[in-house]
Amino acid sequence: MSITEMSTQGALKHFFGFDEFKGEQEQVVDCVLRGQDSFVIMPTGGGKSMCYQLPALMMEGTAIVVSPLIALMKNQVDAIRGHHDADSIAHYLNSSLSKSDAMRVREDVATGLTKLLYVAPESLTKEDNINFLRSIRISFVAVDEAHCISEWGHDFRPEYRRIRSIVNQIADVPIIALTATATPKVQADIQKNLEMKNAQLFKASFNRDNLFYEIRAKKDALKQIVRHAKRNVGKSGIIYCLSRKKVEEISEVLRVNGIKALGYHAGMDANTRSRMQDQFLMQDVDVIVATIAFGMGIDKPDVRFVIHYDIPKSLESYYQETGRAGRDGGEGHCIAFYSHRDIEKLEKFLQGKPLAEQEIGQQLLQEVMAYAETSMSRRKFLLHYFGEEFDEHNGPGAMNCDNMANPPVLRDGQEEVHLVLSAILEHGQQFRAPFITGVLCGEENREIQDYKGVSSPFWCRGKDHDVRHWNGIIRQMLVLGLIRKEIETYGVLKIKDAGMDFLTNPTPVMVAKERDYSDVDAIDSMSQTRSSQGGAMDEKLRDMLKSLRKEVADEQSLPPYVIFQDVSLDEMAIHYPLTEDELLRISGVGSGKARKFGKPFLKLIDEYVEQEGIERAEDLLVRTTNNKSSSKVHIIQRIDRQIDLPDIAKDLNISREEVMSEIENIVSAGTKVNLDYIIDKALDEDSLEELFEFLKESEDASVTALIEEWNDVYSEEELLLARIKFLSEYAN
Repeated sequence: MSITEMSTQGALKHFFGFDEFKGEQEQVVDCVLRGQDSFVIMPTGGGKSMCYQLPALMMEGTAIVVSPLIALMKNQVDAIRGHHDADSIAHYLNSSLSKSDAMRVREDVATGLTKLLYVAPESLTKEDNINFLRSIRISFVAVDEAHCISEWGHDFRPEYRRIRSIVNQIADVPIIALTATATPKVQADIQKNLEMKNAQLFKASFNRDNLFYEIRAKKDALKQIVRHAKRNVGKSGIIYCLSRKKVEEISEVLRVNGIKALGYHAGMDANTRSRMQDQFLMQDVDVIVATIAFGMGIDKPDVRFVIHYDIPKSLESYYQETGRAGRDGGEGHCIAFYSHRDIEKLEKFLQGKPLAEQEIGQQLLQEVMAYAETSMSRRKFLLHYFGEEFDEHNGPGAMNCDNMANPPVLRDGQEEVHLVLSAILEHGQQFRAPFITGVLCGEENREIQDYKGVSSPFWCRGKDHDVRHWNGIIRQMLVLGLIRKEIETYGVLKIKDAGMDFLTNPTPVMVAKERDYSDVDAIDSMSQTRSSQGGAMDEKLRDMLKSLRKEVADEQSLPPYVIFQDVSLDEMAIHYPLTEDELLRISGVGSGKARKFGKPFLKLIDEYVEQEGIERAEDLLVRTTNNKSSSKVHIIQRIDRQIDLPDIAKDLNISREEVMSEIENIVSAGTKVNLDYIIDKALDEDSLEELFEFLKESEDASVTALIEEWNDVYSEEELLLARIKFLSEYAN
């Protein structure tokens, strides 16, 4: 039996080894085989790729798959080749190929060996590629990540809007469009642009019942991330950030704390990104910290958590990115950190863009805020956004979100709902939520003045509550189906039939108090105030540690600060470290210090914890990194090569004074450095001996104390060099 004569079930088993299809996969495949246009909306992990891969393998000719990312193409091609003997079965054609590689791809396609050819939309528009594709037999065109067509989608790509016109130039073949995120508005845009009004629509449920959705206040977010990763060692996770700088910072903090993590962003070269992606897929690393450039189309079924350090720009993005967790049906924890400051940053990004684009962006951000601050079922909220109803009490995965696991207190909001509906009706259903809430609260902004809101009969009718309260009521009314937002007019509120019925016949309606994130600060640094480091300081223990430090110092004939600095003792009295590994997480404690002085301190803490019956919160022990850690590495490397200080400063584009300060920080934290090649030129042995004696005897051996005592004899740099050498030899 030839491939074309096989049943779809038989072909599925033959090519992929599966016994049965998932969801509506079989119906989609049959539709493509019949030569009909198809529009497939399936959640991440729903098996969209199979919908075009299988018919491509069964049909005569080559299927053209339009894909937005090189990494995505590579991943898909590798996956197909893994199910087939010959690599020629699938190829990609994009800017990453050399001329010779591109020529080989064309040869395989022309000879009929290639069944799937992945192309970037930019490549599809090139004249020589259009001419080549005209010359071959094409089975159909698949448009993956079709939401890129719409300005209302989360990843708008202008090149996608040219796909239909180019396909018309190439061949008269069916089109299958596929996406994992499509609101009704985006769906309409896709169908209109691709001229697929008569396409058969396949829309699977967007409910990923195995995913647990959680929003956290963005406070001590880095520490929370480290704790979560440490509790889930060996599990795969993705952490999304908006900036490259934050990617590098978080990945480094994770590595310092023993987590196998890598950073991934568009600033890296293609080979590096590809290598990191492969390391993640092969489980050589557990956690990828990335910008949104990572993950589209990544087929890794066992991602157990997805964390958004920064809140995404749209709910489509959020859904798409969280959907990379638990694709095998197993555990999937989705955590997003949220603060108003992040929203303000995203709003600033919109400034300077065309007005229409700003309006769209603002509305998408409002939906994100609504989701983050809602007290209702997050699953119900998400599914409503995608045009799907959900029973928040009995539906699959109903309890899998923070709001349902710890539900807020509900109350009857009948009067407030009636007031909002009446205000919308009074103003002709012509205004967005900010106008309605502004009128109710008595705000006097430009829009309210222009449209005479101050003379409205509803002016100040809701002043007993703030705008945030009324926004919460409106959000719940939207999900309850009493009102809707008109997308075409950027969110004008319209009353639905159920809302009109409510106005004439009010009934009890249960609402919840919205969550308040207005006073949350987005803290970006691991260097926190003492009160945020995990708990209150144990003053009794700190005094005991201080006494022990004095004993050890006296035995060693060294000043106490050489043993451990005050800040280190403070952290010990907060975190109760019991092992050398835990001690290394304490600020200012390097491996040298831990080995040299750590044992008696760990013994004291262990005995104290036992005697006092203290239950330690071990997950609070988070090792920090210096914000200038990259400079630290460069400085140490250059000192090892005996590079002079001015040259180090020039290489790093910092001042000589900053270099000296950094070296001092390095040594104080417990790392030895050998500056003899510099010190020998500045200070003789007698001078060093003299200064060392002072440093040994002084209770305060700060740079300031040194300068006050010796400024008539030595320069500031000479004194600092002597102190660095002293700390390196005696403290580490």
